[in-house]
Amino acid sequence: MILENRVAIITGANRGLGEAIARAFAKAGAGLVLTARDGALLQKVAEDLPCGPGQKMEWIKADVSKAADIQAIRECAVREFGHVDILVNNAGVYGPIGMFEEADWQEWHDAININLFGTVAMSREVVPIMKGRQYGKIINLSGGGATAPLPRFSAYATSKAAVVRFTETIAEELASSHIDVNAVAPGALNTRLLDQILDAGPQRAGEDFYRRSLKQREEGGASLELAAELAVFLASAESDGISGRLISAVWDDWRNFPKNRERIQKSDVFTLRRIVPQDRGLEFEV
Repeated sequence: MILENRVAIITGANRGLGEAIARAFAKAGAGLVLTARDGALLQKVAEDLPCGPGQKMEWIKADVSKAADIQAIRECAVREFGHVDILVNNAGVYGPIGMFEEADWQEWHDAININLFGTVAMSREVVPIMKGRQYGKIINLSGGGATAPLPRFSAYATSKAAVVRFTETIAEELASSHIDVNAVAPGALNTRLLDQILDAGPQRAGEDFYRRSLKQREEGGASLELAAELAVFLASAESDGISGRLISAVWDDWRNFPKNRERIQKSDVFTLRRIVPQDRGLEFEV
């Protein structure tokens, strides 16, 4: 029950990873405010959570790309719990799939609104509350789109890379208020986003990416529970002082981060940085 007496807002909590994180947080004892655009599906998830006696949970249908909805989420949390300790910015979409110049512009714009501006706007709503308590945890969902080019998924890749830089930037701004901000790369998950790739087909998604997605579906993909476990770790006191990092649920030894807390924070490991020739042992002619 390492999140007992903590209050968490989780966006996009009606399915997939958001649902897995909500379930893990409930098991860890957190008070919950769950939100998503599909209210009927969200209600079913909320009613099925393993909440214990006295453990409170609220849900609210909301769209993180809309300012009024974001304010309603904060108001719900403050009204029902009095404060917010944890924010998990999980809501996200792939956006248009296909060549950049052929993508529907409104869909491209909407993806940025949800993935990036939704994350930023939700954080703006809760940071003043966290500052008032001089403590907080913000967990932003990023992914492979942030760490390497992702052809035919330009809106998704752009927004997720921006989320990581936003994470690193506000982590430094909020350090003196003891608010930790981290981004999570959950791995290749078998969720509705995978279904969108397969529905798009190789012509839109690209032959190589489509083949890899078929293989991922067959092999089961990365573990939702592992990514949710990392989210619980980052929301707990065990991770206090670890901030401004992009952490892979699958590839990074994050369970041992507390033993190496100072070394991590004094370095640029688990961050996005520019690579120069010297980093690769290259010398160019002058």
